[in-house]
Amino acid sequence: MIIHNGLVHDAIHREPYHADILVKDGKIQDIGTDLPSDEELVDVQGANVYPGFVEAHCHLGLDGYGIGFEGRDYNERNDICTPQLRAIDSFNPQDPAIAMAAKAGVTCAATGQGSSNAIGGLWTCVKTTGICVDDMVVKDNIAMKCALGENPKRCYQDKGNCARMSTAAVIRNMLFQTKDYMARKAAANGDPLKMPAFDMKCEAMIPVIEKKIPLKIHAHQANDILTAIRIAREFDVKLTLEHVTEGHLIVDILKRYPDLPLAVGPTLTNASKFELQNKSWTTPGILAKAGCHVSIITDAPVIPLQYLPLCAGYAIKAGMDPFDALQAITIHPAEHIGVSDRVGSIEVGKDADLVIIDGSPFEVSSTVRQVYIAGEQL
Repeated sequence: MIIHNGLVHDAIHREPYHADILVKDGKIQDIGTDLPSDEELVDVQGANVYPGFVEAHCHLGLDGYGIGFEGRDYNERNDICTPQLRAIDSFNPQDPAIAMAAKAGVTCAATGQGSSNAIGGLWTCVKTTGICVDDMVVKDNIAMKCALGENPKRCYQDKGNCARMSTAAVIRNMLFQTKDYMARKAAANGDPLKMPAFDMKCEAMIPVIEKKIPLKIHAHQANDILTAIRIAREFDVKLTLEHVTEGHLIVDILKRYPDLPLAVGPTLTNASKFELQNKSWTTPGILAKAGCHVSIITDAPVIPLQYLPLCAGYAIKAGMDPFDALQAITIHPAEHIGVSDRVGSIEVGKDADLVIIDGSPFEVSSTVRQVYIAGEQL
């Protein structure tokens, strides 16, 4: 089919442009004005065409909508260090919140464990349509979730984890153990009699040490943000920062790391704990203006995922450049979670995840007319 007569906001070029989009086999095959006329024509009558919106950090499918403990599958509290857990094994495709997000144009989301544990486990990235998680996955095991700050302190204070330095030590210890485990495996040279005892936790952490996936570290407070950077530098591993609530207070430091992905939010909430006291809608704009790599997140269900574009709208209201805000819910989160080869912008070769909107996605009064995921209309 051809999406015809739309104003294309591709999330790559600052200025939108009128063009047709040729979709074939679930992919964007061509973009232009002289496309083959023998395809099915979908005339969008001058509406705005955006790439499907992308969420870099949420708990979709792991924290059920309209349900209690039965659907609360994002935190395991029997151990402060659980890198062996995989989000895909908790994900529920029947969660009603998934369809709500899709209808609002959020077509792709990184989802996984919460922040109770110093190390929580492996995250996954899914499309927001389907009945089987294996078919919904864009990329599995995209990052190793970790957490600093108040949450691990609160959840494990009765088990001896009472200070920020204790939480940091748990993460360091697991990284040291994994490096030692890898060295022992290498020294064994395949001899089963010399191999170290199988360690599921270390096995899960090996991709982190090998720089195949990043540590995805929850950090609100400025000192926690800097601790995350310190640990990543000590062990020479990849890092993404999640929440970054006080990022604007240390912008002069964060701008030294322009390639460090920062996911800012959730901001449309009450400051429910001390480390959120400096929460501000100005944060993503300040960081983006300084040259940082910024995504805006809902942390759904903290903010329902369908309101991701509205969160970008509030950031614009607080001074963020509108194009920076668009990139913060499209191509930047796609890069943040390592799936920008498939989603996050309207470009030839990428998945045909498209949102047709009457008006701006940043305005509450705008209407989402059509949503396509992999070329299929919802």
